[in-house]
Amino acid sequence: MLDIIHLLPDSIANQIAAGEVVQRPASVVKELLENSIDARANNIQLIVKDAGRTLIQVIDDGIGMSATDARMSFERHATSKIRTADDLFAIRTMGFRGEALASIAAVAQVELRTRRLVDEVGTSIKIEGSDFKNQESVSCPKGTNFQVKNLFFNVPARRNFLKSNPVEMKHVLDEFQRVALAHPEITFTLYHNDVEVYNLPSGKLSRRIVDIFGKNYREQLANCEEETPFVNVDGYVGKPESAKKGRGEQFFFVNKRFIKHNYLHHAVLSAFEATIPEGSSPFYVLFLEIDPSHIDINIHPTKTEIKFDDERAVYAIIRSAVRRAIGVYNLTPTIDFESDINFGNITTTNRFNDLPSPINPAISDFEKPRQNSGGGNGSSLPPIKDDSFRDKSNTDNWRKLFEGLDSFKPNNQANLDFHTPDTQKDFQNEAPLTLGSKANDIVDESKRLAEVKDISAIQIQNRFIVTQAKNGLMLIDQRAAYERILYEKYYNTLKNKNSFTQQLLFPKTLDLHPADFQLVMEIQNEIKALGFSFEEFGQNTIKITGVPPEVQEENEKEIFDGLVQQFKTNQSNLQLDSVENVARSFSKKSSAKYIGELSKIEINLLIHQLFETAVPGYTPNGEPIMTILSLEHLADLIIKK
Repeated sequence: MLDIIHLLPDSIANQIAAGEVVQRPASVVKELLENSIDARANNIQLIVKDAGRTLIQVIDDGIGMSATDARMSFERHATSKIRTADDLFAIRTMGFRGEALASIAAVAQVELRTRRLVDEVGTSIKIEGSDFKNQESVSCPKGTNFQVKNLFFNVPARRNFLKSNPVEMKHVLDEFQRVALAHPEITFTLYHNDVEVYNLPSGKLSRRIVDIFGKNYREQLANCEEETPFVNVDGYVGKPESAKKGRGEQFFFVNKRFIKHNYLHHAVLSAFEATIPEGSSPFYVLFLEIDPSHIDINIHPTKTEIKFDDERAVYAIIRSAVRRAIGVYNLTPTIDFESDINFGNITTTNRFNDLPSPINPAISDFEKPRQNSGGGNGSSLPPIKDDSFRDKSNTDNWRKLFEGLDSFKPNNQANLDFHTPDTQKDFQNEAPLTLGSKANDIVDESKRLAEVKDISAIQIQNRFIVTQAKNGLMLIDQRAAYERILYEKYYNTLKNKNSFTQQLLFPKTLDLHPADFQLVMEIQNEIKALGFSFEEFGQNTIKITGVPPEVQEENEKEIFDGLVQQFKTNQSNLQLDSVENVARSFSKKSSAKYIGELSKIEINLLIHQLFETAVPGYTPNGEPIMTILSLEHLADLIIKK
């Protein structure tokens, strides 16, 4: 019988290795930029076309390579960074494995031009899919010019798995920003499709942060420093009021290498404890300088994971440094923890006034009530007009239905076990709740309350609504309830494409972060389906010419930017399609303005609309909207045994 084990050809082995090293165009960008840094370049230029599918080109003024080194650089495990195993524990360069260029050349058409200062002529090498084409002497400036064309041209399956150009470009921008932040002493420029995206001159770290993320960060930075015999911490943290929902802009660098480390991230959050709203995270760019012998970076091909020999000590030092930064700058503001940090409360001139007669509760299309000339207890909250909710059947006998609550016997509130699915799909596919389910009790009670024409309810602190149930009290989160109502309205609007746009008399321009601009271009169809009208207006700038009618009198720029930020939060935490994500994001943003005083009519309308939604018990993100306080639980709170 013939032997069946044999060595793979280098071309196949390189393609296999490329699966780990080169996952998308951003992976190539990272490897090439890091090579330029290791070459001690002072100026690095990145040129990208079609988000890296067609071309990724990196030009630097580093030390360059000889003709022999240029050829050897494409061999697997060929490197100038290490020579012995002990060198792995003294690494200060970005690369060291000698796999990157071989992996890139295995899945792309590569052309390299390089020259050292001591050489009169340079070297040009062309490789296609690990197939060496030619090497010749050429005239070229000192440094290295590396071109990667038609990535994955010989691996169609890998190319088909790439995302849209805006998504891939966002990843390219992420990698570029990380490298640029780590090396403010180097001048960086980035071009995409012949358009300059970044031009970052060398300078201080604070200037580099402002150049990348915008001028609004200029007043939001606090210097963070800590020197110890074990590790030194340096960098900047954002003031608490600049915290955002989700991860936001957060960067850890160890010996100038970007890393991801949840444990150290928790150290920063711990330092900011009680100064930022729950669910928000602060901005930070922190550099850790540590003896390489105390860390291990040889864990993953991307080299973004790292191990410390004493993580607890690093944790304590980081937390102490951040706390000191907050204390020195007296950065403990008064924050409204009940509002969404991204959007805040947005004022509006729409108001309800008392009506001479109540609205027919059998009609689910709630028109804005006409104002009574006699005044009344108006509210600052705008009404929700929505044609998408289902009509209820005859509701004249609500009070009779409300009397039949004998079967509802809620248990102690402390023992309520809510199920909070992550997506709308989970609700639709979820098996029916059993008769003994406490969550089922709440939903059943909610449906019964929805049939009551004139519900006895009060508002607490302009945030919560309390209504009496047969065996206790129902507590409703006002903002969360509006979020559920608005979500179903916007979702149906996006699906049915029946939105309306109010044109602005004076268009507004909005400057966006380059990554945010790419995201807006990706989801522009969904945003426009909500009723927004906008167009490109220069580099990373859009001109807003129209908004949905319900937001025409508000801050259009704040609303639009808030929508984008919430979309990014959902995108990083959940796997949602763009329609679902936009609906969730806009409802989350819009619901923030519905925190305020409600009239009796508005309270009834809110409850009525809430219980006509598909899932009245939870927000689109699975957060509870209401809860039941049983009589037994209330008695335990008051009556002494």
